[in-house]
Amino acid sequence: MRHRLAKRKLNRDSSARKAMLKNLVTSLFEHNRIVTTEARAKETRRIAEKIITTAKADTLHARRMVLRFITKKETVKKLFNEIAPYYKEKPGGYIRLLRIGPRKGDCAFMAMVDLLGLGGKALESKKEVDTR
Repeated sequence: MRHRLAKRKLNRDSSARKAMLKNLVTSLFEHNRIVTTEARAKETRRIAEKIITTAKADTLHARRMVLRFITKKETVKKLFNEIAPYYKEKPGGYIRLLRIGPRKGDCAFMAMVDLLGLGGKALESKKEVDTR
């Protein structure tokens, strides 16, 4: 039975799990969309939604709380200047999970984590920049 179990262990010890989730959340805010396994995606969504809610306050204390979890200062600036104001009126549900099928190598279920309303903007700007 899994009564009162709060989070997934993801087959890692606590320090490796925290480091992995910090990197996933940082990448999500940096790129607006990431692809990872379904279990990791669910944990990433759980943490990222709390961080966006904290960032909506836009205070020094909120910025320091967010800096504890996001590893890049440029990403924190983007979060407070672009992402949090976009969701200012929304009470929650900032992130969408899209299941995209099994991975070819080990058949792990994959999911795409997407910031609602911001995922398309990142891809359009990336297409404009990448002209090979």
